[in-house]
Amino acid sequence: MEFHWEDGFTIATKIENGAIIVSANAAGLRSLANHLLTLADEEGEHGHFHLDEYNSLENHSVELIVEKLPE
Repeated sequence: MEFHWEDGFTIATKIENGAIIVSANAAGLRSLANHLLTLADEEGEHGHFHLDEYNSLENHSVELIVEKLPE
């Protein structure tokens, strides 16, 4: 799987009052949308991607894992 990142993207995640909050600029939202479409179109029954503060998210963000369920 190859993911495309928009130039200048910013994405942060946090948990607040039991809710997961994803905050992003326009480039970050387009990047996430591209990631979701890539994952949805991936052949096979299962796929996923991980994002954290060491891989694409802003400092102090909580890890974000998005997975595709088997059909």
